[in-house]
Amino acid sequence: MSIQFKPIEKEGILQIIPLLQKLNTTTPLDLLKQRVLEMVNYQNYECVGVFDDEKLIGISGLWYSTRHYIGKSVEPDHVIINEDYRGKNIGNQFFKWIYEYTKSKGCEAIELNTYTGNRKSHKFYYNEGFEIYGFHFVKVMRENKKFY
Repeated sequence: MSIQFKPIEKEGILQIIPLLQKLNTTTPLDLLKQRVLEMVNYQNYECVGVFDDEKLIGISGLWYSTRHYIGKSVEPDHVIINEDYRGKNIGNQFFKWIYEYTKSKGCEAIELNTYTGNRKSHKFYYNEGFEIYGFHFVKVMRENKKFY
């Protein structure tokens, strides 16, 4: 096993789709691809990956912004490690790399969201030193009111 962490180039961004589908089980594949392409091409988004040799085994999106209350920040999003690689300290190593990588880009803080039912992620983020400072609210404005 030869683990590497690195940014995923825009041209190869769709390789993240199989891992994304593990988190986005209700989003249709075509819509998921469309959204990822829009994110990487038109928004302040980048995706970084965990590779075992050339095999993509983990991802995290990174959203960059400057916020009045904290300064330049990054939000890791859709963080996932392939099930076969969990429990091997890869998540901790990945976040250590993300901290250094985003600090080198001038980030002063990290904010993130996690689903309320994902207790394993809560424990992981508490152990990483994250604290809960608020709630994340969502209002779906589509006619069908569905979340996908």
